[in-house]
Amino acid sequence: MASLQYYGTGRRKNAVARVFLSPGNGKVTINKREMDDYFDYETLRTVMQKPLVETGTDGQYDLKITTKGGGFTGQAEAIQLGVARALLQVDPDYRKVLKDNGMLTRDSRMKERKKYGLKGARRAPQFSKR
Repeated sequence: MASLQYYGTGRRKNAVARVFLSPGNGKVTINKREMDDYFDYETLRTVMQKPLVETGTDGQYDLKITTKGGGFTGQAEAIQLGVARALLQVDPDYRKVLKDNGMLTRDSRMKERKKYGLKGARRAPQFSKR
């Protein structure tokens, strides 16, 4: 029998996070590793768990997360969006709290592509008169 499970996807820059929320005691697993092993910095752990803290559901749900792409900060913020979207499936009344804290907004800033004739996205070759 399948247990009750909620799902949310989060993206930030090149990072993508798939978040599975299930009733439990607050265990967080990221790419089959414990949260403390995966994120070295406490700030990234607090960013990731902010939706749970703001809605008062910290410690009530187990999180199983798979994430790929980007760096640690991008992944932490992608997880934050995924957790917030999964919490909306749990209870739509959380929408106001999450929206007021800016956790339901997808950060659309991406790396700009390199253009031909340039050394980077905007960096032009050095100009020489002769």
